[in-house]
Amino acid sequence: MASSVKGKWALVLGASSGFGEAISLKLAETGMNIAGVHLDRKSTLPHVEEVIKKIEAFGVKTHFVNANAADREKRKEIIGALKTVAPEGIHCLVHSLAFGTLKPFTSLEDKDRISQEQMEMTLDVMAHSLVYWTQDLLSAHMLRKGSRIFAMTSSGGTRVWPTYGAVSAAKAALESHCRQLALELGKQEIAVNSVRAGVTDTPALRKIPGNEQMIESALQRNPGGRLTTPEDIGNLISLLVLPEGRWMTGNVLGVDGGEDIIG
Repeated sequence: MASSVKGKWALVLGASSGFGEAISLKLAETGMNIAGVHLDRKSTLPHVEEVIKKIEAFGVKTHFVNANAADREKRKEIIGALKTVAPEGIHCLVHSLAFGTLKPFTSLEDKDRISQEQMEMTLDVMAHSLVYWTQDLLSAHMLRKGSRIFAMTSSGGTRVWPTYGAVSAAKAALESHCRQLALELGKQEIAVNSVRAGVTDTPALRKIPGNEQMIESALQRNPGGRLTTPEDIGNLISLLVLPEGRWMTGNVLGVDGGEDIIG
């Protein structure tokens, strides 16, 4: 039986590693074409090429752009190009941007605490950019009836960790943005959900001071006895892009093997 999403396009923001990479590969496995936006230096571009080859091995089309997904002009350029690449529109938008400042709010030394510019950048990239991408895609008629929007959040949206304050604020805002978009886009049958992964060993996690303790704690309390994997997230989203997933919207979807229910 042919996949009901075969030949449709997914746009993945943050497609070259971690959750974005796994989601791209899983959606490609279902037959979806993948448009990916990523921000990589020269040293990591070979990995991006590997990801593209793996995606294309499923017999689907790709359109990858190395650019800052939070930049207004780049966003408009990318969407303009997508109108030619995918004239039928985008069935699935995935927001998986992990770029923010990991500093405490308070410190006796100015240089050791987060600045206004760093706070605003973190919120803009990891939360507000979802709204701006959605706005511009709608204006370009690229998000249509039955489309899906997913945004990657974490337990940081409701919990605290040293130096994680700005990212926690971004995750809380991102979840709120998803609820608001779900309300506003409901009549267009566009489902919007945030996906709360459990502790996952990704490049983004490794940048958080104290990540070793986070991993150890998660392993001890997770009922499944393991960490969440990026593939776990890809598996969920590959199900929810199907027509049967339309009525699930406005939620924070926990994908963590029960990790979050254990205090």
